[in-house]
Amino acid sequence: MSACAIVEFTVKDPDVVREKYSPNTAQTVKEHGGEVLAANVDWEILYGDPLFRSGVLIRFPDHETAVRWYNSPEYQQLIDDRSVAMDACFSLLDGPPS
Repeated sequence: MSACAIVEFTVKDPDVVREKYSPNTAQTVKEHGGEVLAANVDWEILYGDPLFRSGVLIRFPDHETAVRWYNSPEYQQLIDDRSVAMDACFSLLDGPPS
């Protein structure tokens, strides 16, 4: 069963997002079998008061692979850049079969 990482965020430093965090994160996602399904710099809010302004939906082959990606040394070394680049919330949902 596939799993989707939902990343909600508000950009604090667009240069760090563009130059450091996003390209390196995309590479780690790909190396761990993930695929970005959707990304939007500004959410369209249909209901409620959002905590974050933007988001990304990433599909992994399964729950364990998604957790391994997040905990991988390759991704963890990007945490400092992420902290400078954005405020964020990461969630994981099990999805339909891949």
